[in-house]
Amino acid sequence: MNFAKSKLSRAILAGTSGTLSLMAVAIIASPVALAEDDGWYIGGNVGYSQADIDDERINSSLLGSGFSSTTISEDDNSTDYKIFGGYQVNRYFAMEAGFFELGDFGYTASTVPPGTLTGEILVRGINFDLVGILPISDKFSAFARAGVTRAETEADFSGTGAVNVINANPSEYDNKYKYGVGVEYKMTESLGLRAEAERYRINDAVGNDGDVDMFSAGLVYRFGATSEPVVAAAPTPEPVAVIAPPPEPRRVSFSADTMFDFDKDTVKPAGKQELDKLAADLSDSNFEVITVTGHTDRIGSHDYNMDLSARRAEAVKRYLVETGGLPASKITTNGIDGAEPVTQPDDCIGTKRTQALIDCLAPDRRVEVEVRGTQQ
Repeated sequence: MNFAKSKLSRAILAGTSGTLSLMAVAIIASPVALAEDDGWYIGGNVGYSQADIDDERINSSLLGSGFSSTTISEDDNSTDYKIFGGYQVNRYFAMEAGFFELGDFGYTASTVPPGTLTGEILVRGINFDLVGILPISDKFSAFARAGVTRAETEADFSGTGAVNVINANPSEYDNKYKYGVGVEYKMTESLGLRAEAERYRINDAVGNDGDVDMFSAGLVYRFGATSEPVVAAAPTPEPVAVIAPPPEPRRVSFSADTMFDFDKDTVKPAGKQELDKLAADLSDSNFEVITVTGHTDRIGSHDYNMDLSARRAEAVKRYLVETGGLPASKITTNGIDGAEPVTQPDDCIGTKRTQALIDCLAPDRRVEVEVRGTQQ
């Protein structure tokens, strides 16, 4: 990670060394709560931070200020901490604010003519993050976040020998950005453990910006959740298959004389009222298939009666679909030419097409609707 390349101005350092460069590093870690439900949470974590100090720039500044050579020892690792609170809006989004304090970072440069310059830096402040959460399983979640910081940077410089420091303690307040990713393991419903990596942009108190990386781990406590450990559910016994008998089909029979004019296939108003009632009754039921069968009497030829009964069945289906709102894919139709009469052979005598025979055979002219329910 590149830390800020800081060039100390005349207000910071004066003497035979002239202008000098400083680099200071820091990092913070701010965990997010990953509760699946909405609610408030608090937590904290500690981390390990690391930075690269710009030795080349420091050497260049010292050599340009009259020193013949330099050696630099670095302190580019540290620890820090963060406390925070937040609100889980839903299982995918949270908002978080907190306070952080970073560790100390710095270097010591030894010069010829003899002298040393030591620089250290400390950053503390507050942050506000927006957090996006990706649930992976009941226990694991991943998250990414981005936010802003309001940080105070305090620097401390000291010199010996040929190096003289004028302003030994510069400080700066600045607003910067941050972003990071991480994962969380839910130990209980209320307590989670996470690990994360972040990058922060900071001001080094002498006019330069730099990036800081940190790897950290922490805990989060969610209010309102139970504290029982999250354990895998006990295995349930193998279900015993119980085969229930299929439900009996429901059959409804409509008089063809009520549904249609004699020898016609257009549904009459009286028939539409009957079909409206049927469609309303079936609209809330979980049926599997509807079979509409048209029946004629024995008067007429086989081909004619087959065609008429099929057309009447199609007319009923079309009305149930277009007006009743039933799915066409669940309705089938067929026609029968009088082969399944309701009347008995001795009920209606004769074969000639007389009005008396037509009236007697009226029960045979019908439309039957069979509804089969879905097996539960």
